[in-house]
Amino acid sequence: MDAPTTMSADNGISGGGDGWFTSRNEPTAAPGAEQQTTEGSRLAALRPVRRLGTGNSPGPSTATEADPSDEAAAPPGTLTDGEAVTPAEETAAPDDETQLPARPEEVLPAKRTSQTRSSAPAQPANMPDDIPAAGLRVPVQRSSPPHGAATPLGTDPPQFPGLSPRDQPPSPDAVRIRRTMAEVAPVAEKVTSYFYALLFVRHPDLRPLFPAAMDAQRDRLLRALLTAAEHIDNTPVLVDYLQNLGRGHRKYGTRAEHYPAVGECLIGALTKYASGIWDTETEAAWVRAYTTISQVMIDAAAADELRAPAWWYAEVVSHDLRTPDVAVVTVRPDQPYPFLAGQYTSLETPWWPRIWRHYSFASAPRSDGLLSFHVKAVPAGWVSNALVHRAHPGDIIRLGPPTGSMTVDHTTDSGLLCLGGGTGIAPIKALVEDVAEHGSRRSVEVFYGARTDNDLYDIDTMLRLQQSHPWLSVRAFVDQQAHLQLPDAVREYGPWHEYDAYLSGPPGMIRCGVDTLRSIGIPSERIRHDSVEEIVLAQ
Repeated sequence: MDAPTTMSADNGISGGGDGWFTSRNEPTAAPGAEQQTTEGSRLAALRPVRRLGTGNSPGPSTATEADPSDEAAAPPGTLTDGEAVTPAEETAAPDDETQLPARPEEVLPAKRTSQTRSSAPAQPANMPDDIPAAGLRVPVQRSSPPHGAATPLGTDPPQFPGLSPRDQPPSPDAVRIRRTMAEVAPVAEKVTSYFYALLFVRHPDLRPLFPAAMDAQRDRLLRALLTAAEHIDNTPVLVDYLQNLGRGHRKYGTRAEHYPAVGECLIGALTKYASGIWDTETEAAWVRAYTTISQVMIDAAAADELRAPAWWYAEVVSHDLRTPDVAVVTVRPDQPYPFLAGQYTSLETPWWPRIWRHYSFASAPRSDGLLSFHVKAVPAGWVSNALVHRAHPGDIIRLGPPTGSMTVDHTTDSGLLCLGGGTGIAPIKALVEDVAEHGSRRSVEVFYGARTDNDLYDIDTMLRLQQSHPWLSVRAFVDQQAHLQLPDAVREYGPWHEYDAYLSGPPGMIRCGVDTLRSIGIPSERIRHDSVEEIVLAQ
């Protein structure tokens, strides 16, 4: 699911970053106007490149959001995983994104400091002619902060209370949902196209909440559905993920009333393409599942609105180009930004409005409030290329809320085994700093992997940390020299039975790393990573 960090045994989709049919909305205030909130006033739309004024910093906003993994805006309640982007490193866009469309609403820094959004993008091509009238089947959902335990996801009580959620036999609803997914899998592209056609025809007011180019968005829906369907009975896996997703969607302007519209269009698309197995029981199962999942997100967003803004402005204060395609970007948020070492956030640039990507924090919280990110420009990576090749000090970006659970448990003295590949070294460095700041002398073993010597762009920083802290060991591995994948190199050291493991890097490295760590005896519950989508699907 959309890229929250979880234990190894549960890996949602982000990237990364974002959950079931999660909505992605933008502020709807008039261009140049300010949106009033209970926490103060904030600019309703991202200002183009400009410098922060002194003494006139906008306050928190209650504007809502929509998706994550690479978080391009998604419909209310739609799972998005952000191009399968790991928070630490944006992966290359799919093939259908290699041809970039005309840049929507490109900012011209020298001309103005506020920008009028263009009108809503045109409707998708090949709009179906057989779109039926809407019929309300998904209950209207309300925004009400939870006052007790999280809403349970399973629609039926466990059949065998002594078994773990993963080992429980599937509930009747889960069986029907998975049967539906198997039925529509061969026509997934048609299902997705029809879903968006229904949504934009029945609810044209939602179209501006989505990116101008929908190519990258289309595949995420089914991928998110598959993950949610597979884990509909696994409350521990999904609740935390969905709550993070609901909080994250605030930055898109997603509201509670958007979710039923998405649910109706989802069920409409499934009704059409799963007609061979669709019946009243199957429809009821989908309505129950979608209503419960979306309510978890709605409640989490409502609770978060009472204590945090939906998004933050941040000014670029330094841009350090470490290699031709890797930059360390440091920003100053316009107000305090609380986070934990090992977490990540979503980021939007003024050059690509409504396109969000996940990046891990590259340091523990600092006394000066600055935030740093390691960004690698990837082919067809809109946000990553903008941050590496276009951003300069003084530019203004937007940040979503912090999320992720790849954090240090300071209540134990277990050692830390950390694997960082490429720019995945960023959150590993933050974890090391966090251990140092807490004054503990617990053993920390870092394995830093890269394809080439040039990709070890932060090795000097890690070696300086090693010199300062005798409990820290740093080992670097270059694939082209050692002919050894990073996870496999871990086998030559150890034993690791008493260590908590942390992995950050490309999805392939994380998949391989999780398998390797399990095979050498590290329990799944002691393995944390920042790519949640692919591991969940593999379980």
